Amino acid sequence: MTSLPGRSAARRAVGAAALMAALAPLMGSAWSAAHQQPATLTVFAAASLTGAFTALGHIFEVAHPGTKVRFAFAGSQQLALQLEQGAGAGVFASADQRSMAYASTHGLLAGRPREFARNRLVVVVPAENAARVERLQDLARHGIKLVIAAPAVPAGAYTRQLLRTLAATPGFGRAYDRAVLANVVSEEENVKAVLAKVQLGEADAGIVYRSDVSPAVAQQVRSIEVPDALNVVASYPIAVLKGGDSELARTFVALAMSETGQAIIERSGLMRAGGAR
Repeated sequence: MTSLPGRSAARRAVGAAALMAALAPLMGSAWSAAHQQPATLTVFAAASLTGAFTALGHIFEVAHPGTKVRFAFAGSQQLALQLEQGAGAGVFASADQRSMAYASTHGLLAGRPREFARNRLVVVVPAENAARVERLQDLARHGIKLVIAAPAVPAGAYTRQLLRTLAATPGFGRAYDRAVLANVVSEEENVKAVLAKVQLGEADAGIVYRSDVSPAVAQQVRSIEVPDALNVVASYPIAVLKGGDSELARTFVALAMSETGQAIIERSGLMRAGGAR
């Protein structure tokens, strides 16, 4: 498994040591099993979790010598459908409650889901900003090329919820959401694809998660913040799946919920479970 770019060897060692200390009481038989024989844990996770879970996976592997963590990152709705169609995994982490409910309804979960992270939306524009999109109201201006996630994608559903909220807010106008949606030139299957089109200059603006605007990405795009009072709070649940290595899966979920895991989640631009940054 590949670790997060830019993480130094010293920070990885400190992180691994912190994890071992924080999770020692939780390891139980999973810790012993991981030392006795090689194992692979497959984690299906929302595309917006790529950075955070890559870091968590590295720490998990260090704490479990011989164990490999394999990730499948994609839109939550795509992952839920793949699981329903028989794809094998031990853990499912979704960017919305709807996709997790789908997995639960189809009898795929081995335990109750837990919220482990939250997120918010932000508007991004190319660094040169040729279309001069400077504020949220500009998204409704005729001729703006906007890229958003498709309605079935969590980020797409959150985006449409945000637009309805803004349309009901003084200063935007009741037709704001319809005017903005009329400017949509592409609907993507995951939020990373939305960001990529803005980075490449194929769109004048896009709506993504705050966590997607990493320091490296921030050199290529500009952000237009949504006031917290008007923004949408995306809830991320995680659950152990049936059919996988339940011991390792439960330990990975414990890592995500631990202080070590929550600190990594926060450093990745998301919010801790149950609270704002």
